Amino acid sequence: MAISFSVVLLLAIVLVVMLRGGHLKGAPALVAILFGFFLASTGMAPSIQRFLTSITSTISGIRF
Repeated sequence: MAISFSVVLLLAIVLVVMLRGGHLKGAPALVAILFGFFLASTGMAPSIQRFLTSITSTISGIRF
């Protein structure tokens, strides 16, 4: 749950920065948000969640 919230917060910040910087216009941003919202209710959602979880666990396991 904490990782999901962190990813959502990070993506929201990136979206706001892109909107304010003029790299992304309002309509495409709305389409992207709606796409993500509806994608979360499909059967692909668990696969995407497992993929993101594996990436975060791999990154957190890297030692410098």
